[in-house]
Amino acid sequence: MDLNILWFILIAVLYVGFFFLEGFDFGVGMLLPFLGKNDTERRVIINTIGPHWDGNEVWLLTAGGATFAAFPHWYATMFSGFYPAFFLLLLALIVRGVSFEFRSKDANPQWRSLWDWAAFTGSLLSALLLGVTFANLAKGVPIDASMTYTGTLWTLLNPYGLIGGLATLAGFAFYGAIFLSLKTTGELMHRAQAAARKLWLPAVIIHAALLVATFFYTDILTHAGITLSVFPFVSFIALLLVGYVIHRKRNGWAFGLMGSHIALTLVSCFLIMFPRVMISTLDPAFSLTIYNASSSPYTLKVMSIVALVFVPIVLAYQGWSYWIFRKRIEAKPKELTY
Repeated sequence: MDLNILWFILIAVLYVGFFFLEGFDFGVGMLLPFLGKNDTERRVIINTIGPHWDGNEVWLLTAGGATFAAFPHWYATMFSGFYPAFFLLLLALIVRGVSFEFRSKDANPQWRSLWDWAAFTGSLLSALLLGVTFANLAKGVPIDASMTYTGTLWTLLNPYGLIGGLATLAGFAFYGAIFLSLKTTGELMHRAQAAARKLWLPAVIIHAALLVATFFYTDILTHAGITLSVFPFVSFIALLLVGYVIHRKRNGWAFGLMGSHIALTLVSCFLIMFPRVMISTLDPAFSLTIYNASSSPYTLKVMSIVALVFVPIVLAYQGWSYWIFRKRIEAKPKELTY
């Protein structure tokens, strides 16, 4: 395995980690105005992700930075071509983050309701745009011989891209409900469990549509082969099993299976792409690959040494933070931090 392949794998791992951790985070934000029936319950919901949401977003920042350093042509083409979509994504993430911090600056119910809906909007738009982006990376976009994206924002809003966006939207909302059933108590916990049971079927229907569409809109069979094409099916089976364990009230198993489904779905996307990093629909020869879009071998070598030192430290710290804040949060106003 050469360093180009290694860094493609590492970037894929970073994006998988982001979707695995931030997926339920976005889901919690989308469910906030609906599951929280009063100010205390909404504070409980926010506090379930309070210690983690900003740390989870670091995975996305690191993935973007690693893409810039390891594959600068990939970074340049994707971030310039997808600029309108990424601008909206950045705006949604800013609004979402600000909402968590500003919500409790004023006790006025209208003020808090405003920021609760801002958290909902930012989470929903982020989930939608991420799905649209990765669906288009798997499908391919118009890229010319100079490695320039020649489409527009509307080019990304094709049927497959929209199905991908709806899939992340439904999947993350479902994931968030499962997470809340693990982190809350009492009536709020039962409400989250009920929401998870209701959201399972829409998630299954939309992901079934994504599974079928993947074999029509991408070259998964001809490029990845029949053996690797099994990954989307395994991912879908994991989603089906989530419904079974939810009805048996095995919320821990449900969370693990849903996380596996999200991870396998993203792995499927990267398998379709490899060794390409951006697929050209104009001419296969114009596609960016891990070789024609990469940095120099020396750069990749230095990056590998740095990653070998710091990645375990970051993983250990984030694992420690989840362990420290592992307990359920109760709706006791005097114990909630505002």
